[in-house]
Amino acid sequence: MLNRLKELEDEAREKIEGVSSLDELKTLKVRYLGKKGELTALLRSLGSAPPEERPVIGKKANELRELLERAIESKEQTLRDLQKKDKWEKDRIDVTLPGRPVELGQKHPLTMINDEIKDIFLGLGFQIAYGPEIETDYYNFEALNMPEDHPARDMQDSYYITPQLLLRTHTSPVQIRAMEKQAPKLPVRIIAPGKVYRRDDDATHSPMFHQCEGLVVDTDITFADLKGTLLLFAREMFGPEQKIRLRPSYFPFTEPSAEVDISCIMCGGLGCRVCSSTGWLEILGSGMVHPNVLEVSGYDPRSVTGFAFGMGVERIAMLKYGIGDLRHFFSNDLRFLKQFN
Repeated sequence: MLNRLKELEDEAREKIEGVSSLDELKTLKVRYLGKKGELTALLRSLGSAPPEERPVIGKKANELRELLERAIESKEQTLRDLQKKDKWEKDRIDVTLPGRPVELGQKHPLTMINDEIKDIFLGLGFQIAYGPEIETDYYNFEALNMPEDHPARDMQDSYYITPQLLLRTHTSPVQIRAMEKQAPKLPVRIIAPGKVYRRDDDATHSPMFHQCEGLVVDTDITFADLKGTLLLFAREMFGPEQKIRLRPSYFPFTEPSAEVDISCIMCGGLGCRVCSSTGWLEILGSGMVHPNVLEVSGYDPRSVTGFAFGMGVERIAMLKYGIGDLRHFFSNDLRFLKQFN
């Protein structure tokens, strides 16, 4: 049995020295020192040894247990030190390397233009109003002087969800909601920015785009107030030398109605390819609020008047930045977006 203890010592020492991982070392510890380990089994068979040899064998076995425990602890510490060193080598930072540049985010060009529009009209005393993008047929059409059989509905090919619910085709419903909420108090002076949806998709149209509409209702509001407001906006947005031109047009919710042009930002009004040699570029639609719209919103058209206007944010951005295709705004191409740093 003493010979077996010697063999067990030599075998265990060799194997402990040869392990390369903590998991292997744990397996060896169980194999030799565990409850069912080889050394434990040897001690349990001590009863079969001659009585005079038992004290010597027991002493040798306990010495071997202590020796193996120290060897395992020492090996474990060595393996842990190596593990820490490997991790440090793997994760250490080379301070001589140049730093990695951090790319900062930036506003999308449409967000920049939208913010600029808001700032201009907030400076004029307007308030910002919002409304739902899923709108009822009543607010999107009927309250805006477009009953069910009105031909003007054909101008806005819409996305209907149910016969009475649709994705709004303009932010004009916000004007109705704002007047209903405030009537009969005066003045009403709001802008309504937001997303709108129409079934268009080409270089100058998108199924989803952004609008910003404005509304003023008060006593003695005239067409001259509308023109002055839009002239100031054009000069704030495109430069102090800008001129505007109003052309007669038709919108069912305004009367009279006008398309608004600015002098061409490329040629200054002299005539070029961009403005088709006219010297003018269309930017928005406008007009005096129709009496039917005032009445349905809770105001007496005999005592109050108002004006409204609406512009496409993409249109303003394309003119200001000289962009030829609206689809660039939605392509997520960083080469395009980084131009607006």
